[in-house]
Amino acid sequence: MISVAVVGVGAVGSMALWRLSERGIPAVGFDAYAPGHDRGAAGGESRIFRTAYKEGSAYVPLLRQARDLWEELERRSGRRLLTPAGGVTVGPREHPSIRAVLDSARAFDLPVEVLTGQDARDRVPEHPLRDGEVMVADPEAGHLRPEPAVVAAAAAAERAGARIARYTPVTQVREDAAGVTVVTAEGERRFTHAVVAPGPWARTLLPHEPIVAKAITSTWFPRRDESLFDPGRCPIAIRVGEPAYSCFPSVDGAGVKVNLHVPWREIGSPESLARSVPAAYVRQVARAVAATLPGLRPDPVRVATYADAFTPDGHGLLGRRGRTVVAAAFSGHGFKLAPVFGDIVADLVESGATARGIGHLAPDRPLRRSP
Repeated sequence: MISVAVVGVGAVGSMALWRLSERGIPAVGFDAYAPGHDRGAAGGESRIFRTAYKEGSAYVPLLRQARDLWEELERRSGRRLLTPAGGVTVGPREHPSIRAVLDSARAFDLPVEVLTGQDARDRVPEHPLRDGEVMVADPEAGHLRPEPAVVAAAAAAERAGARIARYTPVTQVREDAAGVTVVTAEGERRFTHAVVAPGPWARTLLPHEPIVAKAITSTWFPRRDESLFDPGRCPIAIRVGEPAYSCFPSVDGAGVKVNLHVPWREIGSPESLARSVPAAYVRQVARAVAATLPGLRPDPVRVATYADAFTPDGHGLLGRRGRTVVAAAFSGHGFKLAPVFGDIVADLVESGATARGIGHLAPDRPLRRSP
């Protein structure tokens, strides 16, 4: 009989635990803290969901399936996790990211629009265009609530029969011909299969992979006009070019989140993550806000730093090796896909394969840095 250890009950781990349990597969989740904690990659109150995907058209079918599963989790949990207020990508007309978004839309006949001039000002006044810029509007985009989503997935898994060992960090996963051994400070436990979904702790459990942990900093800015950046109407936004950032509506009313797209600093491990942020970085974000977001006051009211794991090419690792499924290092853009990744994990455990297209995430692919 199959028994599964899910190591890490964060974004993908909680979803894997839920999807395994829904199939009646006995599973135990292990987490160094507890589902929904702020030490991993799922903190920060909001995450982007989008289908016109600048990271590659191979993600589009997965994103469509992820959306269905997000809606299923909402029904199971009885709370709103995905707000479908749309999304926009803003930047110079010929920027590679603008072209990539349009290419993915054309490949899958996605209902995007290219807005300029007065149309853009009327539709999305929060993000005024500069000379030579366009706005690509994706009506299927929106924002997710990460911490409640992880809690909801873990709770759904437990209702379906899974168990979670909270505050139980795993130090090693050993595989042999008969199964896997999970090692914790409380002892060793045997399972037939393991799922390694450690989030920013990936280097600890996958020491031979070219994975690095990085710090990602979010900043929140107060609104000048309370009618702007409303979460029920304002789309999420990604600005490309200079400056480059992600911008979220005011989810809880206290501020508008801006994540500046700069080279994130590497850290040794999540435990070594400095929670304080240099003033020079805050000034850099403030300058970007002052230059492009006139509806915000350019001095943040909140700053927070989280950790995530990255591969050299910016795409995650998802696949089966022997009795172990690797689901790690999704490089800062895995949260929106977490439910479908969790369902794929269940496929891989149950049958050793999946019908979903995940060749671009194969753990054994040659890993090269993206240009």
